Amino acid sequence: MTQTSARPPNAVRPRPTGLIPMGLAAWIVTAVFMLSNSPTPLYVHWQAQLGFSSGILTVIFAAYMVGLLLTLTVAGQLADRFGRKPVLIPGIILAMLACGLFAFAPSVLALVAARFLTGIAVGVIVSAGMAAVMDAGGPARHRQASLAASVAMVLGAGLGPLLAGLFTQTLPNPAPTVFAVAFILLATALTVAFFLPRRPPLSQRAGDQSPVAFRFRWPTVPKPNRHQVLYGIAVFAPGITSTSFVLALGPSLLAVLLHASSPLIAGAMASAMFLAATGVQFAVHRLPVRSILLLGSTSTILAMVSLITAVTVSHPAPLIVAALLAGIGQGLGQLGGLTLIGTNVSANHRAEANAVLNIGGYIPAGLLAVATGYLTDSLGLSLSVTLFAILLSLAALTCGTLILRNFPRD
Repeated sequence: MTQTSARPPNAVRPRPTGLIPMGLAAWIVTAVFMLSNSPTPLYVHWQAQLGFSSGILTVIFAAYMVGLLLTLTVAGQLADRFGRKPVLIPGIILAMLACGLFAFAPSVLALVAARFLTGIAVGVIVSAGMAAVMDAGGPARHRQASLAASVAMVLGAGLGPLLAGLFTQTLPNPAPTVFAVAFILLATALTVAFFLPRRPPLSQRAGDQSPVAFRFRWPTVPKPNRHQVLYGIAVFAPGITSTSFVLALGPSLLAVLLHASSPLIAGAMASAMFLAATGVQFAVHRLPVRSILLLGSTSTILAMVSLITAVTVSHPAPLIVAALLAGIGQGLGQLGGLTLIGTNVSANHRAEANAVLNIGGYIPAGLLAVATGYLTDSLGLSLSVTLFAILLSLAALTCGTLILRNFPRD
């Protein structure tokens, strides 16, 4: 009597891994992040059209942060428990809905709603989407997959404002075109998401002892990995706070320094910032993680020095340098944090660890951006920007010193 090798009904099928699945999963991240920063060149246009202050502008930006942070509290847990695909698909659909609101926004409230939905979509992507990229890389490609996930994020964040700035510069009513293109790109990402393998619940995986019951809780990281995620946050948080400033108030500051408003220049500056973040990750990804993190802290400090120089000498060149350095600081902090997660945190906790990393980064980014916006209305742009830069440079210096003294040498 011959034995059969039939698969048991509850067995877990192996997931396809390799460069192609990793690239497809990374495209989902890129498409959503293209939407996330596409509004940047349009803010000055909307301010003129709808008549709102710098404080309201940062509230619109903060709506994105609120949606993102609320989503991060649950998305990572859901993705680790039920799989990446069931979380990604609703997130992409909400991003497509945000495109419709942005395209025909009749009021500030519509912009707030669109940014809030965008934040939800990005919260899904930075937890479940980046985990999907790392999953697709497989056990042999942890560092490659971490690089792919990080580059996918900053590449999308850079391409979005560049395309939006081009349309805003050349079209009298650019918003419908900008967000129609974003909608089409998101539709392709949705198609890719439908074909992603669905990982089974953890309770159905071989050798998993997790209880079937599922309760929401504040995201956390396994105790042995907490210090690794904290090292990532220490560099990523100041870095993303600096880029958030450039996205929220950079166009206004650039308009003041140039004595003219150019959406193409504003979009190009934001794009260059994230393209710098993309390039530097390819340049340093083979370095030890400790070196990557220390370079990230240093870059953020130098970005703040350049920002203070820009408002002191009233010239746009140091502002552009500050944007490039800010992008490098975020890119390095992000790469270092994701590499620590990808190489140390098990797959069934990876999306939640990504959520914790981003919560730690986006909370100060949102709070400081809004505070600076309102300080601008009361103290003026130059003084509020200077105070922001001093505070953030001190934070980056403190965190960098912490890593220098405590992070183990490779």
